[in-house]
Amino acid sequence: MPAPIPTKVHYHKQARELELGYADGQSYRLAIEYLRVFSPSAEVRGHGKGQETLQVGKKFVGLKDITPTGRYALKLHFDDGHDSGLFSWDYLKWLIDNREANWAEYLERLEAAGASREPLGIEIRQL
Repeated sequence: MPAPIPTKVHYHKQARELELGYADGQSYRLAIEYLRVFSPSAEVRGHGKGQETLQVGKKFVGLKDITPTGRYALKLHFDDGHDSGLFSWDYLKWLIDNREANWAEYLERLEAAGASREPLGIEIRQL
């Protein structure tokens, strides 16, 4: 059974969260950092198991834009320039349902790599 289609998509800029609301009244907020590090793009996921690229320094990433793609996905335009992944309704639902396990695994991978969520260098913000 295909995932439900959100009836509401709202970017909470201050909190850096994407809210997805559904017809059944359920609403979920996903951190933009979480969406960025789990982007479905080949740049992040590679072209197969073991080809993933660990995303580091994305703690303060935000969105510049959200573009609907047909009736099946959203294209998220991140403010770090990344915009090549299509977030299908199925994939977004999977991210919602597996948020805690995904995030714990990501933090473990960061630690194992000696990497950080913190950006390197000077943070530049657009207002």
